[in-house]
Amino acid sequence: MLLYMSNSAKEGQSTPLHSVSVAGVVVREDGRLLAIRRADNGTWELPGGVLELDETPEDGVRREVLEETGIHIEVDELTGVYKNTTRGIVALVFRCKPVGGTERTSSESTAVDWLTPEEVAGWMSEVYAIRLLDALDGAGPHVRSHDGKHLTPTR
Repeated sequence: MLLYMSNSAKEGQSTPLHSVSVAGVVVREDGRLLAIRRADNGTWELPGGVLELDETPEDGVRREVLEETGIHIEVDELTGVYKNTTRGIVALVFRCKPVGGTERTSSESTAVDWLTPEEVAGWMSEVYAIRLLDALDGAGPHVRSHDGKHLTPTR
């Protein structure tokens, strides 16, 4: 079930709907970052997905990371809010630490790996890599928009 939020609209106009997703930047003690290769398109991304109607964002990110990677996490803090302006998805990204489990793939992932920040920058598209790198800089939470391929310049 999708959770939707809307913004105010003028009389007679339809109200835009946005889906809300959550993702975890899981950082190991050695600084490596948890990533998955998606089964549907082969791209490397953060583990995450759509927030269920009846769960908190923190519960949602714990569920999604476990489902996609086999790793149990502790959620530390919100590090960014990212909007895909083309698809209407608002992603809440949390820095997390692993607390157990064993890496495994799922129906949504064909690979699970711990990447260095340099590998993240090389393996992931800009709109996903920035989420991991933002989580490491300690200056968040960041708020960014993108069209699915490129970041929208901040003003």
